[in-house]
Amino acid sequence: MAYYPQGSSSYFSRRAGALVGILALHALVIWAFISGFANNGVRYVQTILQTTVIQTEKPKDLPPPPPPVDLKERPPVQVVAPDINITVPVEAPPPIAVVTTQAAPPPPPVIHVAPPPGTQMSPTFRPDVQDYYPETSRRNNEEGRTTVKICTDVKGKITNVEVANSSGHPLLDDAAVKVGKAYRFKPATQEGHAVESCATLPVRFELHAGGAGPG
Repeated sequence: MAYYPQGSSSYFSRRAGALVGILALHALVIWAFISGFANNGVRYVQTILQTTVIQTEKPKDLPPPPPPVDLKERPPVQVVAPDINITVPVEAPPPIAVVTTQAAPPPPPVIHVAPPPGTQMSPTFRPDVQDYYPETSRRNNEEGRTTVKICTDVKGKITNVEVANSSGHPLLDDAAVKVGKAYRFKPATQEGHAVESCATLPVRFELHAGGAGPG
């Protein structure tokens, strides 16, 4: 005698019940088509068929539902600051002027040149005194020596002639002044420059053979 476990008998009972239900459903569908009730009973039959098939299938183990999401707490929003490159123009520093200070060369030595010694006025032309001897003084045998003062400018030109010492004879003195004015002189100098100057000149009048002249 065969032995069937208790679980197998219940399984066979369910299958037999399902088979009977399917046969009854087919019989009902056939009857509905025959009786003209097919249009109204199609939905009903489909509902019964789906219900029967669902009931015969073993429910599968569904995965556990996901945990509820708490919508009240929102995750913090991270704000990423953008990279901003700010270019600030930098003024270039002024060029550095390198000033090289060179020692000034020493001044040339000052050579002190002694000025030339001063010179006196000197005659460049001497007139002949005999040409100015007065005829009246000759006839009267008048002789004498007259000193005249002669002054010249920077060019050597005579500016003044006057009697400094008289001979005692007016005619001879006047003749001596004329002799002084007939002279020509080189001007006197001082530190290398021509200057005005004055000098005395003796004029001698004599009747002997030697004639008259400065003395």
